[in-house]
Amino acid sequence: MSTSETHRGSSTLDPRPSVGAPLSSTLSAARSVVPSRALRHGGKVLPEHARGHNRSLVLQLLFHQGAMSRADLARETGLTRVTISDLVGELISDGFVAEMGVREASGPGKPAMLVDLDRAGHRIVGIDLSGSDSFIGAVLTLDGDIVVRREVPLPTDDVVGTVVALARELVAESHAPVLGVGVGTPGVVNDRGVILAAPGFGWVDFDLEGALHEALGLPVLVANDANAAVLAEYTFGGADEDILLVKVGRGVGSGLLASGQPMRGSRFAAGEIGHVTVGTDGGPVCVCGKVGCLEAWLAVPKLTARLAGASDSAARDGILRDAGERLGIALAPVVGALDLSEIILSGPTELLDGPLSEATVETLRTRTLAEFHDGVRVRMTGQGQDIVLRGAAVMILSGQLGVS
Repeated sequence: MSTSETHRGSSTLDPRPSVGAPLSSTLSAARSVVPSRALRHGGKVLPEHARGHNRSLVLQLLFHQGAMSRADLARETGLTRVTISDLVGELISDGFVAEMGVREASGPGKPAMLVDLDRAGHRIVGIDLSGSDSFIGAVLTLDGDIVVRREVPLPTDDVVGTVVALARELVAESHAPVLGVGVGTPGVVNDRGVILAAPGFGWVDFDLEGALHEALGLPVLVANDANAAVLAEYTFGGADEDILLVKVGRGVGSGLLASGQPMRGSRFAAGEIGHVTVGTDGGPVCVCGKVGCLEAWLAVPKLTARLAGASDSAARDGILRDAGERLGIALAPVVGALDLSEIILSGPTELLDGPLSEATVETLRTRTLAEFHDGVRVRMTGQGQDIVLRGAAVMILSGQLGVS
């Protein structure tokens, strides 16, 4: 049995990303990280919000479907050709859309002029603060492709100064107008980019978004790293609309989408599964002071340290399976309560993909209702270590353009 795909009944562990996330209308031009707001909004909008909504709708279609004629856009959106012509002209003037030349003629009449998102016209800066020993930053295209990458050691004191310096270096290397700066960070983050609690950095009620905006003079959006990661999986990884992404690194957290809608919780702490107690039989002591937290089994530093003491491969597999079982114990009630279709794992492949994830699948199957939940997929992300950077790009795309 391979480590890349394991079947337990009809439950599946599958490292390949799913494809074909449905396309619908987007949210109006506002931050996508606001609680209870659909990532891709398809409902009725008020007249005063209609123009922003329609701009986002046009950009969303071009983002996902590529070059289209004005007539194509009118047909797909249901808007009049006059409205589409007006919107496209405005978007060209703003530098977000460009004419790409005429479509190859397929019949009589004048060939249609194609327009597309000006994918080279702007750049996005993404920063990932979740690494165990370094911060990573990148310049990304509007398609989420990384064109410049920089890494700096984890600072011992001036965290904000280090992030600002990294962001400034990336902006200088963008060679195009920067649409915004997206940051994924450990901790509980509210909808205004204020870090309510990030023990690893000593932040409590710290306005990181405001501090970075003041220093950089650019639009800035800050979110929890796992919440950023799940956006990348949805937009670039073809994930379903009901998913939980578990991010394993220095700590353990998760990001959640239900019906394509980000879930943040009443206190912005939805997905903070790292300190759920999964060891009624005792277990390692967690940094929070409790015994038996999921993070104490699964966080990379803790797990790596235990594996270093393994006497042979069998002992190593036993440690990984134990961690996977604890993860399954934590996730089973979430799957049962929310009827999720996918669980995606993000973290070191050498730790997560194999005995650990196999044990997670087995535990989920034994602890949920087989009739409904045996089909839940558990897979590794296809985004690799770039997932938070690409999620930060989705935050900016959604917040600035209404594209996701």
